[in-house]
Amino acid sequence: MGSFNYLLCALSWLLVLFLEINNTLSEEYKTYIIHMDHSQKPSSFLTHESWHQSILRSLSNPVLDNQKLLYSYNHVMHGFSARLTPSQVAEIRESQAHLASQEESIGKLVTTYSTTFLGLNHDSGLWPSASYGEGVIIGLMDSGVWPESLSFSDNGMPPVPQRWKGKCQNRTGTPFACNNKLIGAQTFIKGYQAARKKKLDATARSPRDQLGHGTHTSSTAAGNYVEGASQFGFASGTAKGVAPRAYVAMYKLSPGDFIAESDVLAAMDQAIVDGVDIMSLSLHLDRRPYFQDAIATASLSAMERGIVVVCAAGNQGHPNTTHNAAPWITTVGASTLDRSFVATMTLANGLSFQGSSSHRESVYISDTLLYYGGDNFKKSICKFKSLNKKEVAGKVVVCRNSNHIDGQMDELNRVGAYAGILMTDSPLFFYDYQIFPVLILSTSYGALVTEYARNVINATVASMRFGLMSFGAKPAPQVADFSSRGPDPIFPGLLKPDILAPGVDILAAVPPFPWSLADFIMSGNYELVTDYALYSGTSMATPHIAGVAALLKAVHPEWSPAAIRSAMMTTAYTMDNNRSILTDQSTNLPATPLDFGAGHINPNRAMDPGLIYDLDFQDYVDFICGLGYNETNMKALLRRNQWNCSQERANLNYPSFVAIFSNKSKMVRRQVFNRVLTNVGDDQSVYQSTVAVPYGLDIKVEPSTLSFTQKYQKQNFSITVEVYGQASPVVYGYLTWFDDHKHIVSSPVVALNS
Repeated sequence: MGSFNYLLCALSWLLVLFLEINNTLSEEYKTYIIHMDHSQKPSSFLTHESWHQSILRSLSNPVLDNQKLLYSYNHVMHGFSARLTPSQVAEIRESQAHLASQEESIGKLVTTYSTTFLGLNHDSGLWPSASYGEGVIIGLMDSGVWPESLSFSDNGMPPVPQRWKGKCQNRTGTPFACNNKLIGAQTFIKGYQAARKKKLDATARSPRDQLGHGTHTSSTAAGNYVEGASQFGFASGTAKGVAPRAYVAMYKLSPGDFIAESDVLAAMDQAIVDGVDIMSLSLHLDRRPYFQDAIATASLSAMERGIVVVCAAGNQGHPNTTHNAAPWITTVGASTLDRSFVATMTLANGLSFQGSSSHRESVYISDTLLYYGGDNFKKSICKFKSLNKKEVAGKVVVCRNSNHIDGQMDELNRVGAYAGILMTDSPLFFYDYQIFPVLILSTSYGALVTEYARNVINATVASMRFGLMSFGAKPAPQVADFSSRGPDPIFPGLLKPDILAPGVDILAAVPPFPWSLADFIMSGNYELVTDYALYSGTSMATPHIAGVAALLKAVHPEWSPAAIRSAMMTTAYTMDNNRSILTDQSTNLPATPLDFGAGHINPNRAMDPGLIYDLDFQDYVDFICGLGYNETNMKALLRRNQWNCSQERANLNYPSFVAIFSNKSKMVRRQVFNRVLTNVGDDQSVYQSTVAVPYGLDIKVEPSTLSFTQKYQKQNFSITVEVYGQASPVVYGYLTWFDDHKHIVSSPVVALNS
């Protein structure tokens, strides 16, 4: 009986062991970000990495494969990322040294004329004052770079600064050369590769760009001068970055369609060590509280070291969709230029039209019959497979309801149409219609064309000309249709985006291979590629601001990241070239600061803002203290075990103001903000305040006058924001300080009523 019990016990033990092993084997490995209390590191470990490896090896299901430890982080946070099972993570959480852990988030990547549009010129202003950004290092976290592009030639560049600690990664089996312009290029794709679960080829593992995104953004920020740059003849001119004498360092995060959070942390960690001055991130991860947001956490570490971090707001185009909105990040929305790509047409009855077109070839059409499907709805909208080749081939075809241009172009191509006339009032970007020669008209002008086609036998197009470019389009700039808007979903009490910059149809360098539709066209049986392409997105706006930040850093090396952002925000403009408030591209209606932040960047004015709203690390600590985070979350975000909380979060010294009220109250709703202004202008100066408010909003300033007797002197003031009556959901005004030296320091004041 005893032996039977013993056998039963042994079998039970084996069954439990089998179930545990089976459960372990069935668990999926995922990448986790582990925050550790670095003060708990035993002195026997010389490095944090060796400590992290020991932790993984000591688990009951030990991690013996060193490759599963992806990165150890020393600057953006204290901790590591590794491929682990949920059971392994649960065991690590039992350690006294563990602070926080989370499964990593997966994110995505979100010119010849734009510098002229920004007012940068060689004769005066910010460009010559900043020596075009000479000596400043811009680090870009992106898809890599194409080093052979002429935008990264080092002609005219000074030697690499001695303070630079970065490197050029060129031992991946594919040639890759850096120089005095492109001074660093490294790859951080362990998290990406682990998530893809397949081995990458040598090119993917190198810093070389396979998408075009990183080459485009880096050349926008700091590309060298390249004469005769264009995309198949479009936007022709001398390409150059916003800071053409700044250095470029690329930190490649992805060779494909997504970005791993662990790689973002590693790249930013390395960029801090390398010595970049500016970080530019045209990407975003999932929205999370700041203590779980890798970009927010890493950016706080970068800011503490004096690095300006500039990030894209996102391309979701709706309210409450901003990304990268922590107050220590400069968050960028996108705007249009006043440049348009056009085609012209004259009908045989003498009516002439100009509309949008991005057909890349210089095409001229004359004396060609016009076709319109008329009362046949499917034919009138050029629905796929609705047109008859015998009726349409060789004619110019009119299509109504052009909200799906790609499909309409496919149909026109299928039936052998000569060209198309499409109608829409919606904003359309370059990549939407480039294969087939089409003229885009507004529906009101299009109605004149359809009326002519209906009523005239053998209606004829006398002439059409494609491949033209026009300047001075109005209104401009506009808030780009796709640009993400506030209020910020994480913290609506902070106005985001901070600022707008050009982000629609931006010409910049790309790899000369047909990896995307924008980079090549077919000519017969041949693919024609281009070295420069027009891209749109807040990804394109972000390097414009990074470039301006580099120029300001060159002029004012003593300024903090907050000072640089303040200078850009308080000197931004909010009126378009019609002398009206900036409008929304999707509706043509007036936009608000929730769409455009402080306004559109004005680089030359930002060089001499007069006053700045400055912030240091302790100010951000005080802000974070007011967010209600627990001690563990605070440790993870601040990367330290001790801190002091001294102020309320409402008093963050930000260059914009957001008051949040409830419409349920019938009383006057009131909120007070305290701010500090630092004089960076003339030693002796007196500033007067003025407010501009609509009905239902009142702003009181105390004191209304600020006197400064020396540079860098600080003065305090407060504003009281009051809303009365049944106020609109969004109401806003402006607080402006001005002196006798032509300084104008402007801040939006927004009241949200719910």
